[in-house]
Amino acid sequence: MNDRRLLVHCEGVTRTYGTGQAATVALQATDCEVNPGQRIGLVGPSGSGKSTLLHLMAGLDDPSAGEVSWPAIGRREDLRPARVAVIFQGPSLLPPLSVLENTALPLVIGGMTDTDARRVARDALGTLGLDELADKLPEEISGGQAQRVAVARALAGQPSLILADEPTGQLDSVNAAAVVDVLLAASAHAGAALVISTHDLQVAARLPERWEIHNGQLTDNAREPTWSH
Repeated sequence: MNDRRLLVHCEGVTRTYGTGQAATVALQATDCEVNPGQRIGLVGPSGSGKSTLLHLMAGLDDPSAGEVSWPAIGRREDLRPARVAVIFQGPSLLPPLSVLENTALPLVIGGMTDTDARRVARDALGTLGLDELADKLPEEISGGQAQRVAVARALAGQPSLILADEPTGQLDSVNAAAVVDVLLAASAHAGAALVISTHDLQVAARLPERWEIHNGQLTDNAREPTWSH
């Protein structure tokens, strides 16, 4: 693939866990790409392969076959802590650190001074209206607030691509809608592409483009899901 504008390109990518009769094919041969500015909902039932594909796109896992590349970003080693941000379903904040410290941590790991990282992190929290949470510990905030902080942490690194893996899976409908609002606003603010994996059709409907995955088989630009929530 010679198009250097592509943020991520998957060519013939598969993922199989285990071997022999115990082997499980989590992702069948898949070709897909994400361009700057795209907003994609990756939909499918639980166990369909959504997380597997997102983890491969994020460089968190290796394909069993095929190739994943990031033409506009560079090497896999260049993806983190800033260029590709990943937001997970479960709690991802470190309990001993304050909200501000959690938000600044990836920046410090990336080589920024502690002072500068805290300044950038505070700006990111302020952009999402989370200033009042800066000094709180994760145990002192709600699940919905924690997910919004995770978005702020992703935004602080000025990513080119945000990958959110079932970010509303543990939230009620009100908090889920709020987190999607923040993700859409944050990606627009950062000028980043956004891929949200979800089995929630209400969440998927918020994104202008939709990919469907079922039994490890991806169909991009799906208009209507072929499965029930």
